[in-house]
Amino acid sequence: MPTPVTTLHNGIKLVHIHAAGPVCRCGLIINAGSRDERDDEHGLAHFVEHTIFKGTARRSAHEILNRLDSVGGELNAYTTKDETAIHAAFLENDLRRAADIIADMAFNSTFPARELDKEREVIIDEITSYEDSPAELIFDDFEDLAFEGSPLGHNILGSPQSVASFSADDARRFVSRTHATDQMSFVYVGPHKPEVVARVVEAAFRDAPARPSREARTPARSFARFDTRSDRQTSQAHVVLGCQAPDSFAPDRVEMNVLANILGGPSMNSRLSVALRERNGIAYNVETSYTSFDDIGLFTIYFGTDPQNIDRSMRIVRREVDKLRQSPLSQPAFQRVIRQYVNQTLMSADDSESLMLAAGRSANLYGDVLSLYEIAELIRERVTPDSLLDAARRYLDPDTLSRLIYC
Repeated sequence: MPTPVTTLHNGIKLVHIHAAGPVCRCGLIINAGSRDERDDEHGLAHFVEHTIFKGTARRSAHEILNRLDSVGGELNAYTTKDETAIHAAFLENDLRRAADIIADMAFNSTFPARELDKEREVIIDEITSYEDSPAELIFDDFEDLAFEGSPLGHNILGSPQSVASFSADDARRFVSRTHATDQMSFVYVGPHKPEVVARVVEAAFRDAPARPSREARTPARSFARFDTRSDRQTSQAHVVLGCQAPDSFAPDRVEMNVLANILGGPSMNSRLSVALRERNGIAYNVETSYTSFDDIGLFTIYFGTDPQNIDRSMRIVRREVDKLRQSPLSQPAFQRVIRQYVNQTLMSADDSESLMLAAGRSANLYGDVLSLYEIAELIRERVTPDSLLDAARRYLDPDTLSRLIYC
């Protein structure tokens, strides 16, 4: 059975995942991110994520920073295109402390002007440093091209100019408009019993009012193929190839995850790692990823290589992609692929932070949370050699892959 999802008095979903050991994690995952910004708000979701640490009606910035750090815990947050999360790691005796500080930040932040002015410089430095990392920046630029003209088509961080323009009122309006309680999930991973967690979390959020559901998102648009080369004067060439892929509700999203793992997953025996790195020695970093949103998906292949090896590398990538589209995997090869992917999924239980954040996303999107064993069983039941072949043929046509090259 799926992990039970209950609901607090204000509409926030509560997920309890039992895990042994003294270290606990909890987090508030909010189904709102940079794609919910308006045209004059680019970077505002990320700005809010930074500045909720800068003071609430009850606590100063110093008190927020010390609330968990002083007892050896950790408090953090992040922003993506479609979600924001505030999360914590702590020992089991400090659950009340962690839940309380997260609730306070989420609902009582005051965005004091003096603190905001200091944090602007921090965020602008983050933007500048990010632009010095071409292996990371190329993914943002690829998405900007892929989703051009839609809310998904702009950088999460914003620009120095946009960040400099944001006020406390802008931050408050954004939170009020997008942080709806029925689009939030609070997830706990640790040894406490469900009834204990429910009692503590209800108390922490007792003064948090129900916020009506946010305005409808602007749908993502399908993107046309592009082929772009950018002179970045880097010693190594960076290349991203990609295509539109299924959204978070499409049945073949499971196949796309398996295909990404086959081609360029985290294991060194992925096909592109073997072909580009082990056999030919022309690429150090190779990775494939499938990202799904609630209305569109993106499949990408990345590699870094010497500029003189770009064309050769792309021929190798094409060959490996074509193999997946020509005929179904043999049963022995298919069983190896599925066993690897399922076991990697089960081993992810060792990363309690990722487990917590994935559970929050699942609760927000689907209203339930499958255990890792249920996910593993779903993969075994749903994926077949023919379904992998169908997905590869439907989405991974080498002739229509968009590409962006930094060199």
